[in-house]
Amino acid sequence: MLFEILTLFPSMFEGVFSDSIIKRAMDKKKIAISIENIRNYSEDNHSSVDDYPYGGGPGMLMMPQPLAKAINASQNRLVKKSPKVIYFSAHGQTLTHEVAQQLTQEESLILLCGRYKGIDHRICEKYVDLEISVGDFILSGGEIPAMILIDAVTRLIPGVLGNRESAERDSFFTGLLSAPEYTRPEVFEEMAVPAVLLSGHHENIRKWQLEQAQQLTQKRRPDLWKKKLINKTE
Repeated sequence: MLFEILTLFPSMFEGVFSDSIIKRAMDKKKIAISIENIRNYSEDNHSSVDDYPYGGGPGMLMMPQPLAKAINASQNRLVKKSPKVIYFSAHGQTLTHEVAQQLTQEESLILLCGRYKGIDHRICEKYVDLEISVGDFILSGGEIPAMILIDAVTRLIPGVLGNRESAERDSFFTGLLSAPEYTRPEVFEEMAVPAVLLSGHHENIRKWQLEQAQQLTQKRRPDLWKKKLINKTE
């Protein structure tokens, strides 16, 4: 899969993709990442990319011309891979495990990172295939959401993780939060690892983990638990 990032701040991505799972995925050629500076597509002498919004109000908006030109250039480069354009916005669909899983089916994604007060809405109407939000809060731009999406999608691509079971035991994979995990030492600050995990009885361990996952989901994320019950009855 190819991720092409359109941003005003390419330097924000320096170092983020040079280590850990993302780096290994690139080394294995499971993914590729390219970064384009939207400012390079401005057509005036000052490389302008923003202007005052019609109707007044505080803040600046990213102008449609540089954005359209940047998106068109990316689409032309990736024309054989049928790229989907994603814009990060508070108006967007919440990024969930299910959304990340669906996006693994795409050959390429163009990730449009807004700044300032946002972008001219005509870009959303004509060029954007999917708007995504990473939560009910405001960030300074779409760069961090782009990093989050790339990480979430990449780890679900077959062959990226050394152990597929590692992903399958993550929270949300089965619609539940994951059960608590423990490692050495067996006793830490007078707190012992649950005895069942030391028993070597795999079926009992599996049952304990499922019970813990269910209890934790009911307590911490009743919305997920309700959704799980609805899906089970359908």
